[in-house]
Amino acid sequence: MHQADRQPSRRTFLHTTGTVVAAGLAAGCTADSVRPDRQPPTAAAAPPPVPLTGRHQAGITLPQPAQPNLLAVVADVGGAVAVGPLLAELGQAIRKLVAGTDRRLLGLPPGDLTVTVGVGPRLVRTAGASLPGAADLPGFSRERIDPQARGGDLMLQICASDALLLPVVASALLDQAGDRLHERWRQSARRGANVPVGNGRTAPRNPLGFIDGIVGPHTTTEQQRDLWLAGPPAVAGGTLAVLRRMELDLPRFAALSTAEQEAVFGRRRASGVPLSGGTVAAGPQLGAKTPDGRYLVPADAHVRRANPTVVGVGLMLRRSYTTDAPAPGLLFISFQNDLRTFTATLTHMETSDALLRFTTTTASATFLILPGFDGQHPLGSGLFG
Repeated sequence: MHQADRQPSRRTFLHTTGTVVAAGLAAGCTADSVRPDRQPPTAAAAPPPVPLTGRHQAGITLPQPAQPNLLAVVADVGGAVAVGPLLAELGQAIRKLVAGTDRRLLGLPPGDLTVTVGVGPRLVRTAGASLPGAADLPGFSRERIDPQARGGDLMLQICASDALLLPVVASALLDQAGDRLHERWRQSARRGANVPVGNGRTAPRNPLGFIDGIVGPHTTTEQQRDLWLAGPPAVAGGTLAVLRRMELDLPRFAALSTAEQEAVFGRRRASGVPLSGGTVAAGPQLGAKTPDGRYLVPADAHVRRANPTVVGVGLMLRRSYTTDAPAPGLLFISFQNDLRTFTATLTHMETSDALLRFTTTTASATFLILPGFDGQHPLGSGLFG
């Protein structure tokens, strides 16, 4: 080997050094930034904790807006398992995880972690066949659901700003339950960026690019009327959840023009304003027509077919999350105090809602979200105590 092959030339050295310096400058590494007395940047402050105890479980109306990351775990309870003690143990574990005192957090700060627990119809019926939450969710069209992904005895909805927390918390809770719980399926998902929609509220965009969750029970009066269960006492303060995972035909939807996409939803894609005009938060004027007599909001638009006034039901608190696996799609969760609010709405949508042409449901379940709990009132004690 020649000496020139072993020793870089001065020109090569200067060229290489210049490249490294240029890369450092591009990355923000100036001479000042590498001074030994310069302090490293501080980490972003952890989000504040969410109050755990109270009449309602956290993770539904608190925090506001909802955290960006979610993991839903659906499981079955063994046939001979005492449900009351299992729920009480899970509640105690949740309190420690949220407080950051459970070693199974592996040193991660809990931040705004929430864990919301729901029980499925089979378990509810063991406490009372006429209780809210005792009815199974019926099947609908445009479903392709494996038996393992339909129904379930228990749901853990785990939400946090830090996505690292979700599988760690799920592992801790499943470890707490041991062989008393058998996982059916799980789905991780995330919310889109929040967009102001008026009245001090925000709503995220869904995977189709439209603002989602604009209409809902947002005031205390609306929530008492349409969201929270008033009774019987064993379930008062709880609510009913519907969980649906959907695959979306994103290429086919993206092939539509912007005007065609807006006709599917009945709102402007960029702003969320109804096609009938007004503001984002204002409801669409379903009777408004063009001078030649056409509805400004098409007859098959989603905002018309799913409109609670048209369907004749109350409001539902809706959350939509983007999923990557097992296929690009959406995880839909709604909370309402009457299951008919969801079933009647979807039945009305099935007849002609333009949005359903782009969806296929691959998982479906409903759960009674238990009332709030604390040290004196264990999770689920009103129903299974």
